[in-house]
Amino acid sequence: MSRPIVAIVGRPNVGKSTLFNRLIGERRSIVEDIPGTTRDRLYGTTEWNGTEFTVVDTAGLLLDDDPNLPLAEITRRAREHATMAMQEADALLFLVDAREGLTSADAMVAEVLRLTSKPVILAANKADSVERQLDAVEFYSLNLGEPIPMSAYHGLGTGDVLDQLVAALPPAPPEEDQTDRVRIALVGRPNVGKSSLLNMLLGTERSVVSAIPGTTRDSIDTDLVAYDTHVTLIDTAGIRRAGKIDRGVEKYSVLRTLRAIERCDVAMLLIDAQEGVTAQDTHIAGMILEAKKGVALLINKWDTLEKDDYTFDTYVREVRHAFRFMDYAPLLSISALSGQRVSKIIPLALEIAQERSKRISTSAMNDLLRDAVLKQPPMSVKKGAHLRIYYATQPQVAPPVFLFFTNDRNMVHWSYGRYLENQIRERYQFTGVPLTIVFRNRSERQS
Repeated sequence: MSRPIVAIVGRPNVGKSTLFNRLIGERRSIVEDIPGTTRDRLYGTTEWNGTEFTVVDTAGLLLDDDPNLPLAEITRRAREHATMAMQEADALLFLVDAREGLTSADAMVAEVLRLTSKPVILAANKADSVERQLDAVEFYSLNLGEPIPMSAYHGLGTGDVLDQLVAALPPAPPEEDQTDRVRIALVGRPNVGKSSLLNMLLGTERSVVSAIPGTTRDSIDTDLVAYDTHVTLIDTAGIRRAGKIDRGVEKYSVLRTLRAIERCDVAMLLIDAQEGVTAQDTHIAGMILEAKKGVALLINKWDTLEKDDYTFDTYVREVRHAFRFMDYAPLLSISALSGQRVSKIIPLALEIAQERSKRISTSAMNDLLRDAVLKQPPMSVKKGAHLRIYYATQPQVAPPVFLFFTNDRNMVHWSYGRYLENQIRERYQFTGVPLTIVFRNRSERQS
């Protein structure tokens, strides 16, 4: 089930990024960076009073003042940007600056927010003194409810903001029937051919196709039956590098892609064969990995490359190096326009979905553990201490989690976890599926 999404909105320089960093810092273990990925941290996951949600830093909602733009144009753009934020989030945290006081830019944002049906929490940031807390009452004139004085930098009042925010989030929707349904998301940067691929898979013009990057604004779901399996194909809006994301429509399409990744079972990541792997491709892969979804790498527009006997092998080596943190992902070269190898995509996705739901019996896991320890005994990170791994089990599928009980989990070096993961993959494959390896003290087995 997708988490609720909260967008922090407001004009530039009111402290949105500072608040964002403080919020995700409450649960740093969830949002820690993954080695080998490039991350323009736009979103993170946090939790308050038992409610987990995704928080998004929207940067400056308004354009910087441009003397060449008439006021009407600035107002129009502000309205457009605020509207996109409203559409994509489940709740809005509207941040204003208690130090500078009420501005016309705040009023322009508030004018649009008042028209939304989404919950809006008004927080007056930088209220780090009694005088500024009292001054925050002037924001009552925005007609968005009581302004909550706070300081993102010092952490003052953030609990009050989160209390109101969590109370305002919509109730969790009922879980969808997952029986025999596989959700496949087509993700990637703009103009890599996602909509063209969807149309080729369906044999019809289901999505608008254009050479203009960012044509697809919405995540479009298409249900079909393939190989006796109910499948939902999700065509998502593309993601651009942070410096290339327009402050309006394209920026908030990132939220839709994030939501689509969370909803899917398998993400098919398209890469432009002509452009090669970019930092943003690895950023999207990091999003997929963090969400623990199955994944395959599709090298699209393969038919446009000039080739010799070494082209494929050379290209694969470069891709594997760029995605070395995701070496379990299968790779397929395709052409969405000509249909080259497109027929292999859905069978590959279904195979990955099946692998993601695979369960290894406890007896088989302990046979694997015994063989792995005999082959390479664990070394303790503590000098003179002896690390023992007693037994293993798989408590969860989709995504797969493997639990190893030890005498002291703090003595396990990260490389041994990687070694055990490799042993599991060598014996049981788990093609295209991230594995979670957890070490726990034997005394914690009942917890």
